[in-house]
Amino acid sequence: MGRRLLARVPCDCPLCGARVAGARLCEGCETDLADASFAPRCPRCALRLEPDALHCAACLARPPAFVRTIAAFDYEAPADTLIGQLKTQLRLSAAPVLARLLAHAVWCEPPAQALLLVAVPSSRASLRRRGMNPAAEIARSLAAQLGWPWLRAALRRRRETPRQTALGRQARLAGARGVFHCPRDLRGRHVGLVDDVMTTASTADAAARALLAAGAASVTVLVAARTPRGR
Repeated sequence: MGRRLLARVPCDCPLCGARVAGARLCEGCETDLADASFAPRCPRCALRLEPDALHCAACLARPPAFVRTIAAFDYEAPADTLIGQLKTQLRLSAAPVLARLLAHAVWCEPPAQALLLVAVPSSRASLRRRGMNPAAEIARSLAAQLGWPWLRAALRRRRETPRQTALGRQARLAGARGVFHCPRDLRGRHVGLVDDVMTTASTADAAARALLAAGAASVTVLVAARTPRGR
């Protein structure tokens, strides 16, 4: 009931400040982001492509463990403000806004079946700093938006890794290898791996491998923001 009431409480659009009902963008900002999301993308990792390309070079050279990525928008202005509101300003109200945008992207190109949602776990340092896991907050709201099940704490970290922002692609790939494990039995389940931002896809690839090792039939990445030139 609390979430339903919150959806009707008047508030400001997180991007332009216009009055809206509930935690969401105004119609104009939502339309602008939706239009931008229709740019040609690699079907495997959702990287923005040149008009004539069908796949990105990285996915052709080293296909990731996940079969598909659905991204709500590119990680660039002004939409990157929404990620900052959740991860830096710790505004939990940004999570349902991001989940709504991601749900819209899923509705535009829905998978063949409902997915079991699993969030990428934060490092212990990030949890101490923020007091929450941004990916889990998005997954919680996304489950409500789509009516799909969400499996809490399905993925765990075997070890801590350096902050990704300071690392290049090869260092991220090496650092993420084998970092996750899944103690749950996922035999036959089609999993939707939820994260806030995808940059090199190294984290998503490592998490997908852990989910597949636990028996998952397939892994589709559901990410709020995709960096335009991440890989």
